[in-house]
Amino acid sequence: MSGEDGVFSVEDFSEDQLRRYARHIVLHEVGGAGQARLLNARVLVVGAGGLGSPLLLYLAAAGVGTLGVIDDDVVDVSNLQRQILHATVDVGMDKVASAEKAVAAVNPGVRLVPHKARLNSKNILGLLKDYDVVADGSDNFATRYLVNDACHLAKRPLVSAALLRFDAQIATFKSYQGGDNPCYRCIFREAPAPGLVPSCAEGGVLGAVAGVAGSLQATEVIKEILGIGTGLSGWMVIYDALDSTIRKISVKPDPECPLCGKAPTITDLSAHD
Repeated sequence: MSGEDGVFSVEDFSEDQLRRYARHIVLHEVGGAGQARLLNARVLVVGAGGLGSPLLLYLAAAGVGTLGVIDDDVVDVSNLQRQILHATVDVGMDKVASAEKAVAAVNPGVRLVPHKARLNSKNILGLLKDYDVVADGSDNFATRYLVNDACHLAKRPLVSAALLRFDAQIATFKSYQGGDNPCYRCIFREAPAPGLVPSCAEGGVLGAVAGVAGSLQATEVIKEILGIGTGLSGWMVIYDALDSTIRKISVKPDPECPLCGKAPTITDLSAHD
């Protein structure tokens, strides 16, 4: 159980927690203090789909104390090929409810906060104030740009991933810190024209690729919470499953970026209305 102020410290660990997180605690880079940070952390996951599934399961298993998930969809049988958070018996259930059930089965000591809603410019900033880190697993460009812009304005680290067919990309964005930290718009200024890039429903996706990308995303979220290793701000990891290659490329801030550049034109979220 946690201390009187609701914040975990090493002294608060129960016997079950010491056993559950033993393989973390023996890691020099994590230890008891790091595990306590995980238990005190609050992470918002956007989407309970192909990326959100491994994200939520691994973050729950790691002991991230509060997980929020926002999704307005229900489980469809076509999801089950890659969205391992959900089972056949969950078809027709709200995805956030299915996620809550799955997370509780993995780690009952973790609190999952379900947000059954479509993310928009009206509700996103209110959501972000309750979380420390955001992980974007959305499947459309409009949401990706909205999450990027809101995280910059709210000064929240964003761990983002996207996938299609046999490929995936993962990056962390902390443009609010300035310096060499770009935002998503620094790399992709605007969304591609409709129809230029197919959706997963149109182009397909190998289910296991979602697992690889979501697991990498979960690792980067945990690193951000713990402050360990080299993060992916200023970098992008590109995974090509057919070629069995993983590339890490440098990405730089764009001085002309409309969000985080020298003369930003995006100063609020009204452009998304």
